Amino acid sequence: MTAPPRKTADDFDPEVLRLFDRYVHGQLDRRGFLTGAARFAVGATTAAGLLAALAPRFAAAQQVKPDDDRLRAEYLEFSSPKGYGTGRGYLVRPANASGPLPVVLVVHENRGLNPHIEDVTRRLALEGFIAFAPDALFPHGGYPGDEDRARAEFAKLDQTRTRQDFIAAATLLQSIDGGNGRIGVVGFCYGGGIANFLATQLPHLRAAAPFYGSPPPLEDVPNIKADLLVVLAANDERVNGAWAAYEAALKKAGVQYELYQPAGTQHGFNNDTTPRYDEAAAAEAWKRTLALFRRTLIPEAKPG
Repeated sequence: MTAPPRKTADDFDPEVLRLFDRYVHGQLDRRGFLTGAARFAVGATTAAGLLAALAPRFAAAQQVKPDDDRLRAEYLEFSSPKGYGTGRGYLVRPANASGPLPVVLVVHENRGLNPHIEDVTRRLALEGFIAFAPDALFPHGGYPGDEDRARAEFAKLDQTRTRQDFIAAATLLQSIDGGNGRIGVVGFCYGGGIANFLATQLPHLRAAAPFYGSPPPLEDVPNIKADLLVVLAANDERVNGAWAAYEAALKKAGVQYELYQPAGTQHGFNNDTTPRYDEAAAAEAWKRTLALFRRTLIPEAKPG
């Protein structure tokens, strides 16, 4: 039996996508989405069907299996005295690496460490990085296996303490076994905001790739020492409205940055588990992210 063709953002009315974005980011509850989307339900497609069609499909999008023998993966707890006391994350490294490796912190969206972010972490490890993805929901029992429950638990977090957990995770990576002491960070949506935040807080951070994330306080931008790859979607009013002021602050502070904003894309275009995914734009964003990390985190070979 042939699988139905994968839906894309073009299969949905732009207003449905806006409603979904509000729903995903806690600005609209499930009932509110269904009420708003009912206007766009046609034929046999109900509002609930639209929501189901937009929901992530983790198994179908998985690129690297958890037991891939090219990798070594484990869950690692770490101390966070200024945060929630103890954090936990998913640590993945190449199985047969020789020599110290560059290290990347991976920051999830506002649902905690779900299967998609674990897969992204494994993808980075296959590219020769030690990758570590903390779970902000660990103090609340960890990612619950359900996106709606994850969002609900996420809203209960004390973000001041959670941000300290991410700082503690980045500090851990400076001396992680097998690492070369050079740290980068990549984050998506909420994680993009955390990547921007960490760039203002960690002078040892060498690179940050915030994907459609909120900017840090503009007064902190002069603290940024990392090179940035700022990834934005084309159609993302909620995030893009803050970009002009952030860019002006980056320029004024002399921060090295690159903007990648592919045409026609939606917020979340890099996430290949949902219809908002844009394959070409995501591939280019990933290529540029890897290039940033290789340029900044891997020391140039000394002449022999």
